[in-house]
Amino acid sequence: MSRPRIGIVTASTRPNRIGHHVTAWVTGLAPEDVELVPVDLRELALPLLDEPEMPSEGHYAHEHTRRWAALVESLDAVVLVMPEYNRGYNAALKNAIDYLYAEWEGMPVACVGYGWSGASYARSALRQTLERIRMVVVEGAALRFEHTLDLDGTVHADEAADADVRAMFAALTAAAATR
Repeated sequence: MSRPRIGIVTASTRPNRIGHHVTAWVTGLAPEDVELVPVDLRELALPLLDEPEMPSEGHYAHEHTRRWAALVESLDAVVLVMPEYNRGYNAALKNAIDYLYAEWEGMPVACVGYGWSGASYARSALRQTLERIRMVVVEGAALRFEHTLDLDGTVHADEAADADVRAMFAALTAAAATR
């Protein structure tokens, strides 16, 4: 495999979000031998799932779905940069995942969560969904408010968090090579 294409998804769509700061931190730790493809769910602006058929059928009626499917198909792996809201992952991320099915199968994925508990509850809940759609889940990283992340989005990651991201990229690259 040449340079693996890894999508880095900013999942939060809130007006005053900080996810783009976390995405920038993750991006800065990526190895030079990968091609990062930024994906911002706010810019993608998928409406609440509006396809008339089940995604598992692969028959997409809407252009926004076909664009999303083509983008995902072009990737070798994906990093989901996600907040934790009320111990769960955000609705925009769930919606984006649910739009597709076959495109996810076998795709290596990692989550970089942020929140009061490092998004531990959200990452756990999301893992169940990702495994259900047969993605290959590798360990990601976490940032915790008032420890490694300020409420304004300033990242103060320590060596352990940086090492987690570097290990994540290594695992994603290795998993993508076997796909």
